[in-house]
Amino acid sequence: MPQLNLPLKHTSLMKWPADRIVNSSPKSFGIYEKASALMEQGIDVIHLEVGRPNFDTPLHIKEATKRALDDGLVHYGEFPGTFKFREALSEKLATNNKLKVSPDEVLVTSGLTHGAYITCVAAIDPGDEVIVLGPYYPQHINKVELAGGKLVIAPLDKENGFQLDARLVEAKITDKTRMIILVNPTNPTGRVFTRSELLGLANLAEKYDLLVMCDEVYEQILYDNSAHISFASLPGMFERTISLFAFTKGYAMDGWRMGYAVACKKIMQDLLKVSMNDIAHLNVFVQEGGFAAITGDQNCVREMVAEDLRRRDLVCARLNNIPGVKCNLPEASIYAFPDISAFGIPSAELAEEILESTHVACEAGSFYGEHGEGHLRICFGAEPYGRLQSAMDRLTEFFRQKREQPIQ
Repeated sequence: MPQLNLPLKHTSLMKWPADRIVNSSPKSFGIYEKASALMEQGIDVIHLEVGRPNFDTPLHIKEATKRALDDGLVHYGEFPGTFKFREALSEKLATNNKLKVSPDEVLVTSGLTHGAYITCVAAIDPGDEVIVLGPYYPQHINKVELAGGKLVIAPLDKENGFQLDARLVEAKITDKTRMIILVNPTNPTGRVFTRSELLGLANLAEKYDLLVMCDEVYEQILYDNSAHISFASLPGMFERTISLFAFTKGYAMDGWRMGYAVACKKIMQDLLKVSMNDIAHLNVFVQEGGFAAITGDQNCVREMVAEDLRRRDLVCARLNNIPGVKCNLPEASIYAFPDISAFGIPSAELAEEILESTHVACEAGSFYGEHGEGHLRICFGAEPYGRLQSAMDRLTEFFRQKREQPIQ
């Protein structure tokens, strides 16, 4: 049999990776990577940089999941999520979010991150522009880019407590704008947008025929009588909004990777198409834990929020007692966003110096884009009260020494 004598190519490797990977922003976990390096050396780091609840998942949720395993719920399930779970979620949405949806308009996802990813894949064509509000949550950025979209930053009104000013958003809209990403309650600023602010954005979505992806992961962690409004509940917005929720923060289930997307049937069928080709469906026994969370006693959530409030008040009071530091009280979430611009040091440089000298990990405001510069993000939900006190002692001493250093 004749043999083919084809020349071997040793001068180059096959193409890897795809252009969409090469052309997207580098994935970064900010100061956490440097804090992890210190921990590997045996150094005890106080973690105020990662948005990770310090609480354990409530017992009844874990018990329901263990029972599901013992009962043999270990096989394939429904692609959108179990009907029982989606039905319970639709009831929760009607009661808490003023969203009257059917179970077929709910898709169980592997965390809110997964919901955001399938939304970007389903919604964005190459070259489409997507507006995010700065300072922004950085983990949504790569999703836009991997879908072929172009990121456009519209600033929040920093001079007025990071208000959502529709005029600043409208200035960024072009004929290529496809979608606006809204995080409410916000990360990193801790704002809860008012009905007036949201209506301004809704008017833009209708005027320019835009989609809105709304990240509502902090909907349950509210302080001082703040009221959360789901964007899709506003007049005319349900048909153009993909609402994303998760169990991550409110139920301290960040490692469970469970959330849900809500959209009208026209949009949902395409979200489901992407999700089926991604994860097929979320583990069925894990969904039993989610069902227990939604339908069970909500005192566990109220107790965790009450402790977060105690931690917020400690951290913000201590920060505001440091000369040169100003910190507004966050209305929601587990983050303080103090202004440290008076020290004249770039936030990334300052965060690294704090970590090295105090072993307290805070995130640089610039991690959330240029509109976060001059700030630090401090997660008061990630450590118990006593360790927060220790962290504040160390930060107080750090900034005292900073003020006493001679100007170079």
